[in-house]
Amino acid sequence: MKPEEILAEALRVLREGGIILYPTDTVWGLGCDATNAAAVSRIYEIKQRDDAKSLVLLASDLDMVARYVKEIPSIAVDLVEVNDAPMTIIYPGAVFSENGDRWHLAGNVVAADGSVGIRIPLAPWCQQLAFKLGRPLVSTSANISGEPTPQRFSEIPQEIKDAVDFVVPPSVDTDSTGRPSQIIKLGLRGEVEIIRK
Repeated sequence: MKPEEILAEALRVLREGGIILYPTDTVWGLGCDATNAAAVSRIYEIKQRDDAKSLVLLASDLDMVARYVKEIPSIAVDLVEVNDAPMTIIYPGAVFSENGDRWHLAGNVVAADGSVGIRIPLAPWCQQLAFKLGRPLVSTSANISGEPTPQRFSEIPQEIKDAVDFVVPPSVDTDSTGRPSQIIKLGLRGEVEIIRK
């Protein structure tokens, strides 16, 4: 498949509520439309993960982030502008619902405190995928919960590969680091908590 055909097929699957296995700017991930609660539930099932744990999302840019959180702390803008490594920011005040409204996140991607972790990927392919989808997509490591995170495609369990609707070919160039992103939690009053360096 040509790169544009791969992107088109990934988008088709995401728009139809399916699950993709794809390389991100960090590790190989399971992805779906973050506004589709049923698709998000499938990801929890595939990972055998407790759905009380929230999921990281990918957004194309801060404009997309702004549509899905009530307020972006000013420090987040600075962090995004100077960042040169994969960084997930946990924003307070996610805009979510359970009714499948594409202008709201699915409730099952949001943490119990109403926050949501969103990364603007450094890899152009992932940015383009989120941009063309028009909404955030889930990005959670392609492993069974509690097992090691695969750093390469060859390390992904076959049961994960068999459970998804589309596997992006490993040849897609995403500048994947093979390591998880750093995670920073922000508050609206300037609070900053480093969760993972």
